[in-house]
Amino acid sequence: MAETGVRKQRAAQTEAELKAAAIRVFERVGYLNTKITDITAEAGRATGSFYQHFPSKEKLLEALLSDLLALGDEGALAAGHSDDFSDRAAIRWHIEQFWTVYRRHRTVMAALRQAAIVDPEFDRVQREMLEPDLRHIADHMAKTAPSADPMVLATIFNSVVGSFADTWIDKLPDQEAIETLTSFLYAGING
Repeated sequence: MAETGVRKQRAAQTEAELKAAAIRVFERVGYLNTKITDITAEAGRATGSFYQHFPSKEKLLEALLSDLLALGDEGALAAGHSDDFSDRAAIRWHIEQFWTVYRRHRTVMAALRQAAIVDPEFDRVQREMLEPDLRHIADHMAKTAPSADPMVLATIFNSVVGSFADTWIDKLPDQEAIETLTSFLYAGING
């Protein structure tokens, strides 16, 4: 029993090291220019160890997305979460959560964008993985603007927040960016 536990622990450690190495390489050369051998060299692992954990670079990126989604799920349980988008503070809370995760994980966010552009199958998988988060925002929209299609409104909300972050993450102070987005989206949602 103990040996099985040690093996699982080592496997989890190797997987974490490969993910961390991938992020460092993505940051240096971009997702599209990264080879699996770059990742394994960065992690100090044999190339074969990569394939024991991930069948492809895309699957590694899916695992990184799963990690980000788990962070988002934790955030949804945090104090301050409200589904009342008629309340400016509820919109601000959601934007701040996204902005904080984006800032901390922008290398992965850039990799996700790059992969989706060149790989339609990855784009499809990513959209499927993100659908529960989109539905979460749609549920909030349904309560605030019941006469509009909540999925359409949620898509607009997510698109605006994501595009704004892509453009302004390094150009505006965090609080200014969050307040600007909050004011814009609050006015758009609530008239």
